[in-house]
Amino acid sequence: MDLAVAALQAVGLFLVTNIDDIIVLSLFFARGAGAPGTTAKIIAGQYIGFGGILIASVLVALGASAFLPEDAIPYFGLIPLLLGLYAAWQTWRNRGDDDDDDPGKAVAVWTVAAVTFANGGDNIGVYVPVFLTVGPAAIAAYAVVFLALVAVLVIAARYVATRRPIAEVLERWEHVLFPLVLIGLGIVILVEGGAFGL
Repeated sequence: MDLAVAALQAVGLFLVTNIDDIIVLSLFFARGAGAPGTTAKIIAGQYIGFGGILIASVLVALGASAFLPEDAIPYFGLIPLLLGLYAAWQTWRNRGDDDDDDPGKAVAVWTVAAVTFANGGDNIGVYVPVFLTVGPAAIAAYAVVFLALVAVLVIAARYVATRRPIAEVLERWEHVLFPLVLIGLGIVILVEGGAFGL
């Protein structure tokens, strides 16, 4: 396969499988608004999580399905579900606190990475068949394009989260939206994957 064609296909494949991450990343930006190092932590977490998705996809395509059995992928939904429940509990516990002067909550690199990886079950399911049909050079081209587009995705999410009307809504409702989106994401991953016989 021509590497230019592989690169163009990689762009389309990345957009189709990652466009939903803009919402989740925007909520991370809203959660960490004003806290030092938020952007760097989100970038690091996104790269770690997406790197895990990419490595898992390549390993499964190379025949290491024992490393990541296909039946295990839906259970990744437990990660955002539990993180969302924890965030909801924290919101409920701190419901009486006046946080108007709060510079933002710290965003943890590993939380972003875990949510990114958990949300990547569909990515793995799409990338593996593609990787099985192309050669090693094309897989490398896909990987390079994907990793470059991760930065574009984070920049797009930051742009969305910092637009005044959106930022105002996120600032006002982030404490509700963040846990709800994570819980919803976890449930969707579990149900669509048939985890626990759902």
